[in-house]
Amino acid sequence: MSKLKVAFDQDGEVVRVALAAPKANVLDLAMMEALNAALQDLKNRPELRVLILTSEGPHFSFGASVQEHLPEKVGTMLARLRGLLGQFLDLPLVTIAAVHGQCLGGGFELVLACDFIIAEEGAAFACPEIKLAVFPPAAAVLLPVRIGASRAAELVLTGAAWTASQAAAAGLVVRTAPAGQLETTVDAWIRDHFRPRSAAALRHAVRATRLPLQRALHEDLPQLERIYLEDLMAEPDALEGLRAFLEKRLPSWAKRGMVA
Repeated sequence: MSKLKVAFDQDGEVVRVALAAPKANVLDLAMMEALNAALQDLKNRPELRVLILTSEGPHFSFGASVQEHLPEKVGTMLARLRGLLGQFLDLPLVTIAAVHGQCLGGGFELVLACDFIIAEEGAAFACPEIKLAVFPPAAAVLLPVRIGASRAAELVLTGAAWTASQAAAAGLVVRTAPAGQLETTVDAWIRDHFRPRSAAALRHAVRATRLPLQRALHEDLPQLERIYLEDLMAEPDALEGLRAFLEKRLPSWAKRGMVA
């Protein structure tokens, strides 16, 4: 069964790409592979102006697979996610994430690679990785570009969840939608701002506005991935946090100064 649904709208100028593995819409390797294939196809459709990234079910995404964070798979997972984020930043379309419910971890990082975020009231954004004794490398480089270092640190270091209104106040969310009106709000935003514009101009303008995110992805993210794989994953707490989550128990952290 496909984990992704693609549909064209508004005279073929808008494409909706929906994560379709509810309720969690986990961004596992299979989901990332499906997204990569879809984006490769969409690059070759000059009639398109806008991509809407959305989801089925009550939540946008619970994030990347925790199983795929374990040592034997995490290197592959991080590389695939970086490649997918690069695909979004290379896409010659305006990209809009339409978010409802929980948007967590790797799902949140995927949203951060979109040009705009429109969120329904009741949506929640969080990087909960620190609670598992790891951290989100992509969010750690993309969030400061979008909302500044201090606000980014709040999300990455505390694992706190922001509501749609908090994210809007921080400048991360461009519009909030009343409950049940997310699709209507997104469609109106597109009609007002992008359908009247030159498709060629939009293709070049998105390249210009994404330059800071491109630099963060290509220059800073590989460094953080090395820290994650070579340093963090050598710590006993990282494996303990992941296993505790999978085993549905409280973690037992290593004490400072003691060798596990």
